[in-house]
Amino acid sequence: MATEERKKEILKGLHDAVVEFEEEKVVELSQAALDEGVDAYDAVMDGLAAGMQTVGQMYTDQVYFVPEVLMCSDALYAGLDILKPHITGDKAKARGQVVIGTVEGDVHDIGKNLVKMMFEVAGFEVHDLGRDVKLEKFVEEQLRTDSEIVALSALMTTSMLAMPKVVEMVKARNPDALIMVGGAPISEEVAENYGADGYADNAANAVQEAIQMISSLRELKKA
Repeated sequence: MATEERKKEILKGLHDAVVEFEEEKVVELSQAALDEGVDAYDAVMDGLAAGMQTVGQMYTDQVYFVPEVLMCSDALYAGLDILKPHITGDKAKARGQVVIGTVEGDVHDIGKNLVKMMFEVAGFEVHDLGRDVKLEKFVEEQLRTDSEIVALSALMTTSMLAMPKVVEMVKARNPDALIMVGGAPISEEVAENYGADGYADNAANAVQEAIQMISSLRELKKA
């Protein structure tokens, strides 16, 4: 069993290896975590996911660009492949389902992909529609999968105008579905005006917001 000091060393190593896109090192440390008794869920959340959160901030700060983010993603998934099968019990249960996509007229998807990754890491089942998604497709996929959350991304002020239409269309067919919006031109005030249930300004916050939204929905259903 790893000492607390060794556990911290492994988690920091996983974080740094994701940030520095060192895929082989991520594989090595993920295996070490399992061999030395570090909880697989902790290794994913406090190692890999924490690293990807740093990457997201570096992308926002324009320290990293798309090629670096993609290499960091490869490193993250290499670690997930090793660690995820060893997550057991309540932590292994899907937290919920999310339909995600960048709205019609917008081909930017790096932010959406970061959010998607964080959802996957946190244990959500993700249905990714990609970019430039026709508005009806969000409604169809939500109904097909019965996902609790529909997450909409837009990086342009022109494409974000499609968001309230999607909110209206989804709610008309399924009032219980929760809509989350995000992207560079979106603010909390805009999200409220659009009738969205949630807003996130970065990938990590998106996951926290989603968890809270789903918890509230489940409480309402019990009442």
